Amino acid sequence: MKAPAFAYCRPRDLDEALALLDQHGADARPLAGGQSLLPVLHLRLAAPAVLVDLQDVAALRGIARGEGGVRLGAMTTYHEAQADPRLAAAAPLLALALPHVAHPAIRHRGTLGGSAALADPAAEVPAVCTALAARFELRSRRRGPRTVAAEDFFQGAFSTALDPDELLTAIVLPDAPPGERVAFDELARRRGDYAVVGTCVRLAGGPDRIHDATVVQFGVADRALRLPGAAAALCGRRLDAEAIDDACAALRDELRCEGDLHTAAATKHHLATVQLRRLLTTLAPP
Repeated sequence: MKAPAFAYCRPRDLDEALALLDQHGADARPLAGGQSLLPVLHLRLAAPAVLVDLQDVAALRGIARGEGGVRLGAMTTYHEAQADPRLAAAAPLLALALPHVAHPAIRHRGTLGGSAALADPAAEVPAVCTALAARFELRSRRRGPRTVAAEDFFQGAFSTALDPDELLTAIVLPDAPPGERVAFDELARRRGDYAVVGTCVRLAGGPDRIHDATVVQFGVADRALRLPGAAAALCGRRLDAEAIDDACAALRDELRCEGDLHTAAATKHHLATVQLRRLLTTLAPP
């Protein structure tokens, strides 16, 4: 199929891009890497009247160290993020997740901001941002900038806190605490596909005592889910077989999965437990 007719605009800077969104509102769609939006257009699942191509907006690019974290311009590609050693040191969980995003050619075009703004519940970037408690910088022409926490930004499947006249301009990832251990994995039908089930784990503390834990699962509901019960089962303890059993039991109790065309909810629930056990076993001290 071919995409429906639309007007195409290529603003030269951020002010011009915001003015176009302010002018056209819900009739306009920002075009970042296009790796998700263009297939949707060709399938006629979306029909915006205006595409606002952000390729020339330099203010949306770049990776910069700031106080307490790393600021990623929304137009940072997966490839640029993967190749930056500063990002690997500051946000090792993201570094673990990026190789799972699609394929190399797509990672050269697809952008972190585009993935976050799309809010696919089975995508890696929204899950990692949720696990890392990222902050999202948004801007509109009329109301100026605002910052939204990840837990408030993602509001459901393909739904975010972005208003029609707003752009996601940057993602800020807080620095990982010293000694943090992280693990990431996802199960996909084929390498490069979206996740059937995915898991992010963060553990802070020494080998004999976990001070803080984060467990996030994605691909199982309408957005990435923090699992506070599984995390609480690990805190204050050594990561041994008993703690792992308790965390998996807590996950089984608190996780509510939604099935899809290919995988039943009960299957996702089982796979999520298996995946968490594998990751925690990998992180356990010898």
